[in-house]
Amino acid sequence: MQWQTKLPLIAILRGITPTEVHAHVAALVEAGFEAIEIPLNSPQWEVSIPEMVKAFGNKALIGAGTVLKPEQVDQLAAMGCQLIVTPNVNPEVIRRAVKYGMTVCPGCITANEALEALVAGAQAFKIFPSSTFGTEYITALKAGLPRDVPVFAVGGITTENLAKWIHIGCTGAGLGSDLYRAGQSVEHTAQQAAAFVKAYREAVQ
Repeated sequence: MQWQTKLPLIAILRGITPTEVHAHVAALVEAGFEAIEIPLNSPQWEVSIPEMVKAFGNKALIGAGTVLKPEQVDQLAAMGCQLIVTPNVNPEVIRRAVKYGMTVCPGCITANEALEALVAGAQAFKIFPSSTFGTEYITALKAGLPRDVPVFAVGGITTENLAKWIHIGCTGAGLGSDLYRAGQSVEHTAQQAAAFVKAYREAVQ
């Protein structure tokens, strides 16, 4: 399997509001980001997601995170959502998203969870929280998984440590609080986005 975007970094905009989301997503896209996740525990996500699909859906995968229920997938599909990220493995959520043609990246911790997700149709795995488990655990976990399935490190990823996750074989990473914290300025988002893109490119040279 191949990840959908050239830059395999997923921006996680947890806590973003409809009034600020356009400016932050514009900054991310300008920096080179091609996958953006708005978690469903963000204020008025049902406003932010369809607006971002309309504004940037031709430039980036606009998606939802913290998706827990199949009926949420139905709602997101109607909005034009292209990416589903989950904190856990719920086969019905995965199957429903795949049916709609979405890219699905479920959260996995064990090989059993990852393989269950794969059988349900997941196209990538999210290992969360990566910083808690560490690189040795993820290396061991990857050894028992199909080699062609993209693996994303999520949780505690910074511009300083991104390279170590790439070097152990992770395809990319999901970037949370080191990229965006609720309420931060657009300028800071742009600065961090550029720093992460630079760190990724240097890691894969």
